[in-house]
Amino acid sequence: MKAGKMIGRNGMLISVSMGMLLSLSAATAWGQQMERKTALIPVENTSYAIPQQPEDISPLLNGESIPMVMLKDASGKEFDLNKAVANKPTILIFYRGGWCPFCSRQLSGLQEIVPVLEKSGYQLIAVSTDKPEGLKQAAMKQQLSYTLLSDADMKASKLFGLAYKAPKAYWEMLPKTTGGMDTDLLLPVPSVFILDRKGVIHFEYINPDFKQRLNPELLKVVAEQIYKEL
Repeated sequence: MKAGKMIGRNGMLISVSMGMLLSLSAATAWGQQMERKTALIPVENTSYAIPQQPEDISPLLNGESIPMVMLKDASGKEFDLNKAVANKPTILIFYRGGWCPFCSRQLSGLQEIVPVLEKSGYQLIAVSTDKPEGLKQAAMKQQLSYTLLSDADMKASKLFGLAYKAPKAYWEMLPKTTGGMDTDLLLPVPSVFILDRKGVIHFEYINPDFKQRLNPELLKVVAEQIYKEL
């Protein structure tokens, strides 16, 4: 991963701009660095080196601005992420898909803190590999009130530096859940970003272990503290 991240036990990766380190159970650094094995694929006018392991991604750094991104909402309509972010501070979530039980649990936990986040001035947006139809099903099943967006072609995940080659166990499923859009058979490393109206990253939590997610209550506390500097 890019230098400048705070990486702790179980591959937990944290970065904040409040002049403080959130431990979040982080204690030890990565052990032996794995050899990076990548392949180049185009992302619009650039090439994206596909990490073969989630530990090898190079995500955007704290303090950087998010790229220009167009996604699709649950109705299949184009959604301008940057325009939405310009309206109010945003908590942006990247998750694997509604088929992932750990993601479903995360989405439900986020729904519980939505009232507090909105009262604090935030909007919550979650992005996954699911095609729009899958987003609609997840929103209805879990009664989610926040915005779900489709990154089925993985362009946004590549631009954020979160995409890596999915293990073979997912290769048969992904073409179905993404509507055939994920041609490179990629997955995003689950991530949380807190953005200001200019799209600048003020906090991020990126954990290569997809079973580990940021506790909603802790996210609520962090978001309330960060809002003071936005």
